[in-house]
Amino acid sequence: MILHNTYEDPCRAVAYNELDLGGTYDLVFRNLPKLLKKHVQGARALDFGCGTGRSTRFLQRLGFNTTGVDISAEMVGYARQHDPDGSYTVIEDGNFQSLPESGFDLVQSAFTFDNISGLERRAQIFHGLGKLLDVNGILVNIVSTPEIYTNEWVTFSTRDFPANRSAKSGDVVEIVTTEYSDARPVEDVIWTHGDYLHLIAESGLRVIRVEYPLATADDGIAWKSETRIAPWAIYLLKRL
Repeated sequence: MILHNTYEDPCRAVAYNELDLGGTYDLVFRNLPKLLKKHVQGARALDFGCGTGRSTRFLQRLGFNTTGVDISAEMVGYARQHDPDGSYTVIEDGNFQSLPESGFDLVQSAFTFDNISGLERRAQIFHGLGKLLDVNGILVNIVSTPEIYTNEWVTFSTRDFPANRSAKSGDVVEIVTTEYSDARPVEDVIWTHGDYLHLIAESGLRVIRVEYPLATADDGIAWKSETRIAPWAIYLLKRL
């Protein structure tokens, strides 16, 4: 399969704009404040792949002076509607020339690499993001684990895509988001932990922490797989 950027579709942008940070997504965003407080020095932040600005506004609420960037003009348009006083910019795919080198204490990439295909392109983007970090800056890369594409979740379904089970790093997989109005499957790129470690090292970065957040029975939500299997991985990275 050939990956098409799902989120450059105007109809998908409308549906994506309906989502909040709850459900399965909550497992990431309730863990991040503690991680960022512990590891990030300074308040200059970049939200790479900001979409409709939910993750950008999340960082702003934590006190970060945040710039959101995305390749989708439709998504950035919604971000500006939600946050007229915020800073949102459309960039060309993989082009960071408009952003200050060594200019950020935090670069956040929330699920963006799930939609980036090709080893060389991924390495180029990782390397480019690393150059944007201050000497003590942190790159937080939040991605889907391979297991998200083979189980059922509060926010997602994969039961109709048995081919996902045989997918390897770099393969296109399909998943349906059940909490918005667009029932069409999303095409993502699967990537294993081992291959992420190799890619990160080749990009001039080093891992300082990896977290796999799980739900608990005390959450008051009728979780499906979330208490047993981690749908997300949170990589905290630094420049070598």
